[in-house]
Amino acid sequence: MAKRLWLIFAQVTTVFLAIIFVISTLKPNLLSGLNVFSPISSITLKESASSSDIVSPGSYHDAVKLSMPAVVNIFGSKTEQVAKPRNPHKSKPSQKPTPNSQEEWFNFFFGDPNSQPDESPEFSTGSGVIISKEGLIMTNHHVIEGADLIEVALGDGRKTKATLVGSDPDTDVAILKIDLKDLPEPIVLADIGSVRVGDVVLAIGNPFGVGQTVTSGIVSALGRDHLGINTFENFIQTDAAINPGNSGGALVDTQGRLIGINTAIFSKSGGSMGIGFAIPVNLAKQVMESIVKTGSVTRGWIGVEPREISPEVIQAFQLSENAKGVLISGVLKNGPAEKGGIKPGDLLKQVNDQAIIDVKSLLNAVANLQPGTNANLSVDRKGQTINFAVVIGTRPSPKEVKR
Repeated sequence: MAKRLWLIFAQVTTVFLAIIFVISTLKPNLLSGLNVFSPISSITLKESASSSDIVSPGSYHDAVKLSMPAVVNIFGSKTEQVAKPRNPHKSKPSQKPTPNSQEEWFNFFFGDPNSQPDESPEFSTGSGVIISKEGLIMTNHHVIEGADLIEVALGDGRKTKATLVGSDPDTDVAILKIDLKDLPEPIVLADIGSVRVGDVVLAIGNPFGVGQTVTSGIVSALGRDHLGINTFENFIQTDAAINPGNSGGALVDTQGRLIGINTAIFSKSGGSMGIGFAIPVNLAKQVMESIVKTGSVTRGWIGVEPREISPEVIQAFQLSENAKGVLISGVLKNGPAEKGGIKPGDLLKQVNDQAIIDVKSLLNAVANLQPGTNANLSVDRKGQTINFAVVIGTRPSPKEVKR
């Protein structure tokens, strides 16, 4: 008898569980008021609540969270002369050209003689990085070049006008200042010596004006120069996508520290092709400190026109086939080099204790010298090595150089 009762109980229990399973699958709302699966539900809810605290493997969320608030959008505007028709009431109806008339074709190619210039704003967008609690912002010179009005938009939606502290076209660095309360924490500057080829980096900026965007990649190369982008080049190359509008934005490491200022891309279409360049943070910081202190960047200068050594140069100036250095093809009249005794045709081989191997090395060696100090220039003149003491001058700004 007991065995039969147990069998009936087992069958009833099986049927009940089967019914519950079917209902929970097809009509789960019918069981919403029941606590049949309350232990399982509570466990699931607890796991879901804590899932937001779990960082996905390989995520750089913490680095972005730390650095992105310090990245701002920059809007520069300038007025440009454009033509607009004069007051139509001043023109006679008979003077209005008819379709396909000779006058219409003339106006199409040469402009309407009845038009007058009008000032219309032209906008440019870029990015910048807050680097101090006083509201100093680092960006590119070409982002704000020629702008009559500079506006900065923060990540929290606030907008304000910015003043230009100073800029350096030779390195493409500019420093702005804004006056706002409760600014985001300034970005942390990294030690450029700790950056290695292959390190993961993040580019933060405002590409195409769509808003703050993050892309990732690696450091492809360090110390890139001879690119013809800036006068003084020492770029970090990265394959992180850098598009128009990213200029002046931050290149950060996986800890959210600034390692460079995004400045240029190699592209034939205007979009990212996996080759981007950033100004290293140590160079940008050096320029910033000089601008904040004096309003400009002072560099050494000797007033020469240098040329790279090539087979054509060796043949034309009858140099040794193993000649090393930089050929001085021209000397500025009354400039530091001429006053020191340097002449066209000299082969400049050394500045103080630094060997000169190309034009870029000469430019950097002289620029790093303090104006007013003496420098020893070693040249090869007609097979003889001669040393000259040259008083270093101050490098003219690009605007002062006649082109």
